[in-house]
Amino acid sequence: MTDNVVEFVVAEFREEYPFFSNLTDTQLNSLFRKACLRLRNDAKSCVKDIEVRKEFLYLIVAHLATLFQKALAGNGLVGRISSASEGSVSVSSEYSVSQVGGEKWWSQTPWGADYWTLSAPYRVL
Repeated sequence: MTDNVVEFVVAEFREEYPFFSNLTDTQLNSLFRKACLRLRNDAKSCVKDIEVRKEFLYLIVAHLATLFQKALAGNGLVGRISSASEGSVSVSSEYSVSQVGGEKWWSQTPWGADYWTLSAPYRVL
């Protein structure tokens, strides 16, 4: 970590989050760049503690990676499943546009839910 910027170390991420072994280094690096669009990664970040920011950024990457894996597996469903049935198979999803970047979007994965709760002190509601 130099100049108060978290550097993404793919090997370290893979060790901490082994669930994403099917994703390439390039894909993970791309997801880290997207994570930095969601949480500023420099001295002007609202998260001043670099270790806390690193934890947050890695959680965001894990969240995005999970959504990416779902898409790769053919699950293009966006939002949370609001209802399901078995006979004749039916699935409904809910995605509130007013909640983009909000709790519902983050709650789609355990990593996102973890980030959402841990980052509460940094959010202005």
